[in-house]
Amino acid sequence: MPHVNWEDPFCGTGNNCFRIGTDPDGNAYIAVNGAEDHPITDTHDALRALIRDIKAGKADHLL
Repeated sequence: MPHVNWEDPFCGTGNNCFRIGTDPDGNAYIAVNGAEDHPITDTHDALRALIRDIKAGKADHLL
């Protein structure tokens, strides 16, 4: 797995904590905090949209 620069975990009330990160090639990753060795990968824009929706409470049930 490439080197991923992980951001601080985001933890919503009563939810799992998750982290997002990028590698040197600009690929984006998202993982449950503590399971960074098994991230989900997608485009940076897609992950950004998902995270914005989660933070806004629109996709809370996905966690």
